[in-house]
This record gives sequence, structure tokens and C-alpha cells, in this order.
Amino acid sequence: MTTLPGLTPRKLGLVIDLDTCVGCQACVIACKGWNTQNYGAPLADLDPYGAAPRGTFLNRVHTYELSPPDAAAQIVHFPKSCLHCEDAPCVTVCPTGASYKRAEDGIVLVNEDACIGCGLCAWACPYGAREMDPTAKVMKKCTLCVDRIYNENLPEVDREPACVRTCPAGARHFGDFADPDSHVSRLTAERGGIDLMPGMGTKPVNKYLPPRPKDRLPEVDVLGPLLAPVAETPRGFLGWLDRALTALPGGG
Repeated sequence: MTTLPGLTPRKLGLVIDLDTCVGCQACVIACKGWNTQNYGAPLADLDPYGAAPRGTFLNRVHTYELSPPDAAAQIVHFPKSCLHCEDAPCVTVCPTGASYKRAEDGIVLVNEDACIGCGLCAWACPYGAREMDPTAKVMKKCTLCVDRIYNENLPEVDREPACVRTCPAGARHFGDFADPDSHVSRLTAERGGIDLMPGMGTKPVNKYLPPRPKDRLPEVDVLGPLLAPVAETPRGFLGWLDRALTALPGGG
């Protein structure tokens, strides 16, 4: 079994703004592309255009429709990947030590050479953040793009996870939660960032910013101001028809 490190000097992770995410899937595509071409074994895609496609994704976006009793209905897009928990059960359950948490920055990774594909880490993870790659037969998970964030061959602006760099809505933020003055720490404090399923006791590093309530629009007659008043006495053809019908027996 793998033991967890003590207090790490850095706590790298993500802040995801549920109020800003538009569910465009750009982060999913960027994650798939980067991790297929770089870190570890490629992410599998089996029969991608067939009747039963299967594949491995390290980041997925789920969409929900909410109907709060005291607010307007709204759509919430919910990105989900590994949360790099401080007390990560996926690490302590691993029988080979393949799953481990880095002591220097708190990132949870998988040593694919040591992974036997037993699936215990996926069973232990309460967030469903690990997937068995059907081709490589090893467990896959978000790496926080560890091969990008420390890569000095990349421009400094690109030294962040591919999902963060790609997000067109600015809904994803990367930084060090151990630094109270970091961008992610300030965002979490200012917007009331929350843990996913805090009752599980895993102490996830990644935080979610809750969606803001949507305003209720007053009920208004949109077309009313554009319509001319209806005449009380029919005129033109309608006036003639009204007089003709009135003149008929019993039409009065």
C-alpha cells in the first residue's frame, strides 16, 4: 500500500466556476488531445464512430437542469476530473504503490509501469475520477498536466493545465492553494468556494464556485405596446359585416 505524504509545501489544484462554465467541452477536447500525445500511454478510443464507442477521458462535463424553489430555473454545467485530494483513498488502497501523491506539490499520479489494472483505486474514489484504459489496461486520471506546468521549454503563459489554457469562458483557474494570496485562494475565499462531497472526508484540493442565482424577469406583455388600440365600433369590411349580420332575422 502507498502512504500519503504529510503537509505538502504546495497544493496545486483547480478552481472551477460553475457560474461561468458554458458546457462547450473545449476542456474535454484539450485534455484528451494533450494527454494522448504526451504524458503516459495514449488515451484509448475504440470504435469512436460506431454503434458502441468506448474511450478514456480524464475530464468530463456533465449538464444538469436545476429548478430551485426560490429562484429561476437554470442549466448548470459541471466539469469533473481528479480532485487531487489531501486524504486520497485511491492512493492508500493501491496494492503496488502505483498510485501516489507527490510530496512537493500534492499532485496525485499513477505510475503506469507499476499499475496492474486491479481497479481498486477506481473503487475507492468517491468521485468516479479514475478510468481503466481499455487498450493499455492501466488506470488513467487527471495529472494536472504535470508535463506542462514544469516544462521550461514552453512559454510561461502555457505552463498551466491544457483545460485551463483552453477554456474560452475563463471558468477554470489553476494555482497553489497553499499560498493564501494566490489567485485560486482569493477566488475561493471571495466566492465561497466549496468542496465536492465534503462528507467523504477526502479533503479535495480542487474547489467549485457555486452558480449565482439567476434573476427573475417580471411578467410583461411584450407585444402590447406595439399594437394599436382596437376600435370599439367596427369599421370597413368588419363594420359592413357587422351591420349585415345584425340586419338578418334574429341578428339584432
